[in-house]
Amino acid sequence: GVQTCALPISNETLATKLKYILDAGLTCVYCIGEPKEIREKGIEAVLAEMEVQLKPIYALLDPAKVVIAYEPVWAIGTGLTATPEAAQETHKGIRDMIKEKGPEGCAEAIRIQYGGSANAKNAPDLSAQPDIDGFLVGGASLKPEIADVIKAIAEAKC
Repeated sequence: GVQTCALPISNETLATKLKYILDAGLTCVYCIGEPKEIREKGIEAVLAEMEVQLKPIYALLDPAKVVIAYEPVWAIGTGLTATPEAAQETHKGIRDMIKEKGPEGCAEAIRIQYGGSANAKNAPDLSAQPDIDGFLVGGASLKPEIADVIKAIAEAKC
């Protein structure tokens, strides 16, 4: 199952960690996502939560050093995944926020990956979405089907 911390880490703490990572010359996959209760309220609520999570890091975003991974918490380890349309809507909303509030040109260049139970079955349809730039693969990465996930994204984006 999914493990959770006893004490939640604040978005400001995560931003501080991101700054340390970048100052050390490293790159980072920065994960954001919403719990099921927020998803059930609709896209406006989801994007409001994405804004809360992105706000402390806008100034730190560098497409050469940071990848955003949209990981809906409700999908991690559950086998549930967003529909391609819902994932696209969220990814586009994230990209639009970065365009408005991030560094100049960042939104077009930054990779926004999908990390909600991506697998060989859903990868082709998710890959076809214009704002999904790749996947943060969990359990499927340990199975032979990972080759099919890689093939799907390569065919859609290369």
